[in-house]
Amino acid sequence: MATSSLLEEAISISKQFDISNDQLVAISEEFIRLTDLGLKSGGMPMAMIPSYVTGVPNGTEKGTFLAVDLGGTNFRVCSIHLNGDGTFDLLQTKSVIPRNLMVGTAKELFSFLAKKVDEFIKTHLDEKFNEERGHPANEHIYKLGFTFSFPVNQTAINRGTLIRWTKGFDVADAVGMDVCLLLQHELDLLNLPVHVAALVNDTVGTLMSRSYSSPRGSVTKLGVILGTGTNGAYVESLAAVDKLDNSAAALADKSIMVINTEWGSFDNDMKILPRTSWDDAVDLETPNPGYQMFEKRVSGMFLGEILRRVLLELHEKGYLFPRSSTPLTTAWSLDTSILSRVEADSTPDLVAVKSIVEMDLGLPTTLLERQAVKLIVEGIGKRSALLAGAVIGGILVHLRACQSNPVVDIGVDGSVFEFYPGYEDLMRVALKAVMGEDESKIRIGIAKDGSGVGAALCALVA
Repeated sequence: MATSSLLEEAISISKQFDISNDQLVAISEEFIRLTDLGLKSGGMPMAMIPSYVTGVPNGTEKGTFLAVDLGGTNFRVCSIHLNGDGTFDLLQTKSVIPRNLMVGTAKELFSFLAKKVDEFIKTHLDEKFNEERGHPANEHIYKLGFTFSFPVNQTAINRGTLIRWTKGFDVADAVGMDVCLLLQHELDLLNLPVHVAALVNDTVGTLMSRSYSSPRGSVTKLGVILGTGTNGAYVESLAAVDKLDNSAAALADKSIMVINTEWGSFDNDMKILPRTSWDDAVDLETPNPGYQMFEKRVSGMFLGEILRRVLLELHEKGYLFPRSSTPLTTAWSLDTSILSRVEADSTPDLVAVKSIVEMDLGLPTTLLERQAVKLIVEGIGKRSALLAGAVIGGILVHLRACQSNPVVDIGVDGSVFEFYPGYEDLMRVALKAVMGEDESKIRIGIAKDGSGVGAALCALVA
C-alpha cells in the first residue's frame, strides 16, 4: 500500500468525525426541544429528573455534615466541615462491600452500611459524638447526604425507591423499597444521632460542590460529568417543571429546582447526532444497544474502543501495522487515557506516540503510521468535546443564563475534561457556535467530589 494513501485515508477518517458550526447549532436546538418535553411530562426521551434540591450554596455556609457514597463495590463515609469561605475540610474512609452482601438481603446490606457510619463517627467525630450520645435517639445531630448511584424513583429530597440494581448488585428484597428509610432504620437501631437528609445523584452533587467553592461574583448554573460516563445537572425555575405538582407543601415557597438531565441518552433516536460505521459497531457490542447514544460518542468509556475499531479496520485493509499479524482484536482493550497521551505529543517525530504504540500495544511503527494514529485520535477527541459544548450551550441558551449574569460558572468533574489536552478549548468552540459572544461570559472550573462534598451540601440545603 502506498505510504501517501495511509495519510490520505487517515485524513478522510478524521473528517468523518468533524461537526460543522451549523450542525452544532442544530444539535443544541434539538437538545433544547427534548429538555422542554422532559420538563413537561414523564416518559419522555430525556428524563429531566427533579432532584428536589431547591437551593444552591454560595460559599458562606458553615457546619459539619456527613456523606455516604454507594456507587459500586466500595462504600465511602465522609465528614465535611464547611469553613464558610468556599473551603472545606474532608475526612473519609472507604470499605469494600463483601461480595455476599451484594447479593444478600436488604437488612444485611444496610446494616453493614450503618455500622460503617457508626465506626466512622466513633473514630473521627468521637468528641462531639460522645457529647451527643446522651441525647434522645430521635434527636439527629448530623445531617447526612446519601449518594446512591443506582436507578431510583425519587419523590422528595430524602425519599427514593429503588427501581433496579446494576454493577453486580442483586439484593432482591430492596427493589421497590425506599433506600433512605432502609438506611435510616439501621442508623436508628444503632442509636446514632444521624438524619438521612438528602438522596443525591453525583451530577447534582457536582453542581453543589462547584457552587460552594466557585469564586465569588459568579453564579453556578450547571454541573457536568465528563469522565467514564457523562451527565449534566442544572438550576431550573420551578415554574418550568410542569410535570411536578408545584402546589405540594414541600415546594410551596420554593422558586428553583435542580434538574438531573440524564443527557447520556440524548437523541437515542439518532435524528441529529453524528454517526459513523465505528459508532454503530461499538453500540452493537454494548449491553444496551440503541441507548445512551450521546454518552457513547462523548464519554471516556467509549472513546478508546472507537479508536481501536478504526485502527483495526485500517490494519485489516493493509494500511496500518502490516508487519504485525493480529493487533487490536480484543474489544475494549484500548483505554481512553491512550488518546490523551497521543493528543499531548507535539514532537516532530511523535516520540510519545511511538512509545505508546510500541510499549502498550506491542507494535513497531513508522513515522507515517504515528501521524495517522494522531490524526484519527484528534478527530475522535475533538468530536467528544464539541458535542459536550453543544449541549452545555443548549442548556445555557434555554436558561437565558447570560442575559442576567455577567459571569456564568460551570463545574465539571471527570478524567476526560481534566486530563484530555485542549478539551476545554474545543468545548468553547462549540459554545461560541451556539451562544455567540456570550461564550466569553462562561467560566468553566473543576468541581471536586460531587458524591462526597456535593452530597453533604445537599444535606445542608435540605
